[in-house]
Amino acid sequence: MVWTLLQIALGGALGSVLRYLSVSGAARLWGGTFPIGTLLVNVLGCFVMGVLAVWLLGPKGPAPVAPLLIAGFLGGFTTFSAFSLDALKLWQNGLPVQALVYVGASVLFSLAAVALGAALAKGALG
Repeated sequence: MVWTLLQIALGGALGSVLRYLSVSGAARLWGGTFPIGTLLVNVLGCFVMGVLAVWLLGPKGPAPVAPLLIAGFLGGFTTFSAFSLDALKLWQNGLPVQALVYVGASVLFSLAAVALGAALAKGALG
């Protein structure tokens, strides 16, 4: 149990740092009010989650690195709380259409990404 918690802590730290760098880098490149960085991080994280779920959570049980990569790294890399805050800020700043587009795009693209990642991983295994 201690080893699992250490894996999650290490993965979470690495994922959080990479998320910060990715989101802040996208904000500098993109500019504007639309939170493209958070959207991209969450969609990419969902894609990787689909791949890793197939590769690491198979019928034989979870792989030893599953806590490090899934709960830890991807848990730190993706962020529902930042997504929610970004949507609220858009709404409060008088940009309800952008807020709704952001929420819709985040949910749809993230679901599509996790499904695509899983499908590609299954194809790569089969």
